Amino acid sequence: MKTIYSSFEQAVKEIHDGATIMVGGFGLVGIPENLIKALVESKVKDLTVISNNCGVDDWGLGLLLKDRQIKKMVGSYVGENKEFERQVLSGELEVELIPQGTLAERIRAGGAGIPAFYTPAGTGTPLAEGVEVREFDGKEYLLQEALKADFSLVRAARADKYGNLIYRKTAQNFNPMIAAAGKVTIAEVENLEDEALHPEQIHTPGIYVQSLIKGEQEKRVERKTVRN
Repeated sequence: MKTIYSSFEQAVKEIHDGATIMVGGFGLVGIPENLIKALVESKVKDLTVISNNCGVDDWGLGLLLKDRQIKKMVGSYVGENKEFERQVLSGELEVELIPQGTLAERIRAGGAGIPAFYTPAGTGTPLAEGVEVREFDGKEYLLQEALKADFSLVRAARADKYGNLIYRKTAQNFNPMIAAAGKVTIAEVENLEDEALHPEQIHTPGIYVQSLIKGEQEKRVERKTVRN
């Protein structure tokens, strides 16, 4: 049985100043939005955040950014956040941009206990500066180290009390690998079920999850387009 919190404030209370956190989601899809809001309210600061992107100006990780709670952002896409752009250009925010596939694999490697790997992505570009390069079968590859975090925050559609998780559709983006790469993983879930989930349906085994909290999400749309 996992720890089941009754409030989001309690769920994030152990996240401290200077912590490294991973946050699931892609755009606004599958983000643990209530855990993020609780972090904003906690006033924790100097965070290093590893996530595909930094939300938008008024939602998701953009809320932490707006309150100057993020010291460093490690991600692959930053195109929907004007405050992010402003902080980078002004030197207020440290940023490490990583090709999206490489980011995913570095997180997956962290969860799998693989310290580093070689990838062809980024060879011959500024991303290769200061990075070990080796040649395999006549092709250059860059050495990339795994990513891990003090805390991982993920969101799932269903969970049981043993911490097993099922994600809904495209929420299977970065959530499964991030769940495995944190020392402590906190899962925000839409439905917490009394019966154990069927083993063949589970996306993240409970061995990777330390605590759970049930909550309702707004599920905002990042860029809504409709017919005229």
